[in-house]
Amino acid sequence: MAEHILFLTGKLAEKQLRRTLEEMEPDFCWKVLQLGITVAALMTADMIRRRLKDTGGADRIIVPGRCRGDLDALSADLGLPVERGPDELHDLPEFFGKAQKKPDLSRYELHIFAEIVEAPQLDIDGILRRARDYRNDGADVIDIGCLPATPFPHMQDAVAALKAEGFLVSVDSLETDDLIKGSRAGADFLLSLSEDTLWIADEVAATPILIPATHGDLKSLDRAIARMQAMGREFIVDPILDPIHFGFADSIVRYHEVRRRHPEAEMMMGVGNLTELTHCDTAGINATLLGICSELHIKQILATQVSKHARTAIREADRARRIMFAARELNRLPKHIDDGLMALHERAPFPLSREEIQELYEAIKDPSYRVLTSPDGLHICNRNGLHTAEDPFQLFPKLAVEEDGGHAFYLGVELARAQIAWQLGKRYVQDQPLDWGCQVMVKEDPSINPHAYKPAGPTLQQRREETDGPLSDTKS
Repeated sequence: MAEHILFLTGKLAEKQLRRTLEEMEPDFCWKVLQLGITVAALMTADMIRRRLKDTGGADRIIVPGRCRGDLDALSADLGLPVERGPDELHDLPEFFGKAQKKPDLSRYELHIFAEIVEAPQLDIDGILRRARDYRNDGADVIDIGCLPATPFPHMQDAVAALKAEGFLVSVDSLETDDLIKGSRAGADFLLSLSEDTLWIADEVAATPILIPATHGDLKSLDRAIARMQAMGREFIVDPILDPIHFGFADSIVRYHEVRRRHPEAEMMMGVGNLTELTHCDTAGINATLLGICSELHIKQILATQVSKHARTAIREADRARRIMFAARELNRLPKHIDDGLMALHERAPFPLSREEIQELYEAIKDPSYRVLTSPDGLHICNRNGLHTAEDPFQLFPKLAVEEDGGHAFYLGVELARAQIAWQLGKRYVQDQPLDWGCQVMVKEDPSINPHAYKPAGPTLQQRREETDGPLSDTKS
C-alpha cells in the first residue's frame, strides 16, 4: 500500500504546494492541510499541536522547512513521524527524490597536510594558534615550514609543543639539519628526501616524503622507492605539481605515471602551486585537483594559505575530499552531492518566476513587505503594491519608509542581499544570510555539520600506530 503523507502549510503557500505535488506525480498518497496561518514559515510545533485535530490516517507529516520547535516531541504526541521539508517549495521534488540517497559526507580517505609557511617568524603560541585554526578547518597534519636563510631556533620546541597538543607534525625544509632535528623532536613526517638524502631515513624514525633528485626525474624517484621498500620503511611519494605554464600539464602526467609504476605506493600532491599561484577563486581549483587525487588514489595533499585569496583553501580541500570520496564510492559524478564548494552560484537560484511572484502578491492582505528575486530582478511587495527593479535605489522612493529609520535600514539590508544574490545567481531568502558554502565557517551541531567527522579508513595516527606493515602497503 502506498504511503500516505500529510503536508501542513499556510494560506499563501497552499495553492503552490498543491500544484507542486500534482506536477510531481509522486508514488505516495498525499493531502494538504492549511492550518489557518498566512505564512507557512511562521508555523511552530506548538501551533501544530493546538490546531491539528485529525491526521486523516497519515503515515507521516511533512511541515515547512522553517517550522520551529521540537518535532521529536510532536511526533511522540501525535504517534507518527513529523519531518521538516525543504525551505523552498520548488525544492520539494528533489527532497523526495534524494531523501533516502543523500551521500554520506562524514567519510574520506585523503589527508591534509597544512603548512605554516612562515613558522620561523612566529613564536610558539602563534604556531599553536595557527595549527588549531587549521585543524578546525580540516587539517590532519601540521607542516612546519623552514624558510631558506631564516633562523628558526625554536623549531624543535615548536614541534614538541604541537605534539603535546596531539597534532601530527611534519617538518618541511631543504636543510638536512632541520629535518634531523625536527624528527628527533618528535615530527612524524619529513618533507622532503631524495635518493641523495635517504641516509637521513637511517638516522630518524619519521616517515619521509620522497621527491625526484632533480625535477621531473622519475628514475631517481623509482630508485628511492626501491631503497625504502628494501628497508621495510614507510614512505610517501611526491612527483611535484608545477604551476600553470611552468610544467603543470607535464606534472599531472608524472603523477599518473608514478601511480602506474607503483600502484600501491602512498602519494602526495602539493596543491599550493596552483591555489597560491593562480589568481582565481580556489574552490574550483581544489575540487579539480582533489578529483585527480581521487582517481589516482592520492591520499595526501600539502595545502597552504599564504595568499589572501587562498585563505579558505584548507576548508575547501576538506569539503572537496568528502565530495570526491562519496562520488567515487557511489560511482557517480561529483554533482548534486553537496553545494559547499559553490560559493558564487547555485543550482536553482530563482525558485519563483515573475508570474508566480505576481500571484503571491495578489494574495497578500497585510502591510509587511516581502522581498523576492526572479530572473527579472528584485521584487518587493505588500498589500499596497508590487515593485520590480534591478537596483535597490530605484525601489526606495516607492516604499514610503523615509520617516521610519529602523524599517528603512532593514529593507536596505534585505534589498542589498537580494541584489547581490540576483547578480551572482544565488538563492535569496528574506531574513536569511546568503549561503557562501564552505567559504564561511558556520558553527553548527556536529551531528549535522558535514565538516568534522570520521575518515573512511584508519586515520594517519592509527595507521602509524596499528599497521603491521609499511604505510605504503596500507589499502583503504
